[in-house]
Amino acid sequence: MKKKLIYSSLFATGLLLATGCTKNFEKLNTDPTAFSATNFDPNYLLTTAQLNYTGSQDFSYDTWRADLIYCSDMIQGTATSIGYWAGDKYLANPEYTAAYWQSDNGGDGAYSEQVKPIVDMVTTTTGVAKYNNLHQIGRIMKALIFERITDLYGDVPYSQAGQGYYEKILFPVYDKQKDIYTNLISELQDATSKLNPSGDIPTGDAIYHGDIGKWQRFGNSLLLRVAMRLSKVDPATAKTVVTSVIGKTMQSNSDDAFLLNDASGGRPTVNRVSQVLEGGPENTYVKWSQTFINTLKATNDPRLPVISVTNATIGVAGGDSNPADQKGQPNGYDLSGTPGLTLGSAPGFTTLGDYSSPSINLIGLGEPTFIFTYGESELLLADAAERFGVGGPAATHYANGVEAAITYLSEYNPAAAIPAGTAAAYVAANPYVAGTTGLQMINTQYWELTNTMMDFYESWSNWRRTNYPTLVPVNYPGNATNGTIPRRFPYPLVEAANNPTNYTAAHNAVPGGDVLSGRVWWDSQ
Repeated sequence: MKKKLIYSSLFATGLLLATGCTKNFEKLNTDPTAFSATNFDPNYLLTTAQLNYTGSQDFSYDTWRADLIYCSDMIQGTATSIGYWAGDKYLANPEYTAAYWQSDNGGDGAYSEQVKPIVDMVTTTTGVAKYNNLHQIGRIMKALIFERITDLYGDVPYSQAGQGYYEKILFPVYDKQKDIYTNLISELQDATSKLNPSGDIPTGDAIYHGDIGKWQRFGNSLLLRVAMRLSKVDPATAKTVVTSVIGKTMQSNSDDAFLLNDASGGRPTVNRVSQVLEGGPENTYVKWSQTFINTLKATNDPRLPVISVTNATIGVAGGDSNPADQKGQPNGYDLSGTPGLTLGSAPGFTTLGDYSSPSINLIGLGEPTFIFTYGESELLLADAAERFGVGGPAATHYANGVEAAITYLSEYNPAAAIPAGTAAAYVAANPYVAGTTGLQMINTQYWELTNTMMDFYESWSNWRRTNYPTLVPVNYPGNATNGTIPRRFPYPLVEAANNPTNYTAAHNAVPGGDVLSGRVWWDSQ
């Protein structure tokens, strides 16, 4: 039976408090009794941070602009001919690439809606015995939040972020990404080790609902992912950290981390990706990429008829799910009518409807938002086994990861369920091959999995780490990267005015420049 979450007053209270903290900033920052561990339940802040991690409150502009308009098209999970979807053509839109950090219209981004509440929660629970597990989960959530921020931008405010009230720091320094990753590893190791299954059960946990065993496995799996980000720039550290978590990571799909959504609860509680794709021209013009669909078809992937339909409107049941009829849209075309550029002139074009759309199985407004899955964890272990020779046979982890990446779809919707036997047969028909081919197979499967999770942030990050799968970039006229797939988001221009000294230092230090083709530290080699 599909799980449903009816959002309680906890969510509403958390959101009101988050909004209130912003609107009453001056009052809260001059009255030390307005917010403390003795008169406020910090569980509300955990709920707020978790919910906002899945999409911002300003109509999910972070999801719309960062995850979808840029990441999904750049990584060739999706394709679209809509002009303002700049990522499909590698065009520079500073407002859109800034949206995850802070919305261009003054609205909230990750620093206001994620960092602020989680720093508040971690700070106010420090040393409070009755909140030990809540405190450690907050530290793990903080690492999760900052991993994504630094992966998108590189050097970012970290050690001083969210300290405006506590330390009177209004102009935080931009920490080096190398230092951030060093601290993320330390924080995850310490926080996960201090979780106590016999201790407090956090009531504000919307992901695992206070299951400490699952948080321990999540913490170690996140540590695995953080470590593997360093496989190109610091393989020795990556190998050491990965070795320390072997046997402690997620054990099955039952450990998958996701936030359940409620389509009847209003804008803050629906699936944020679905909210975007079911509105405006997106429900007609956003399609699965030709690269993605062709990759699935090449191996007779059983996920194809579950995740994809032709001749259907996004978010509406129906359409043709026959695998043979699925057809991805090529990236790099528009609606200009210009020969060679307009979608109608793309090779093999018939009608727009003949291109494959994401199935309603994945993007109903009430479907869950996936954060981290067992399949990802096993594929990362497979990569580590192949690359470093640790943790057992790469082939075993690969098989586990692929089978999980196929069968987890039932957590979206019972209609998306694929039998375990079908998944096992697929793996048997496409056996693992060691060496460079193996790394390509592992990370192509990782790309396929994170695309179906609609976590295009992670799909893009892992591609930048491994350069798999092999993608052929587009070279649209006027693109900002000289026809190469972007490697990072430029810093928000508003930072030049709000935090000029620290912004300027970071802006000048980006390898390759503070542009779409610049690189973050772990991708600099």
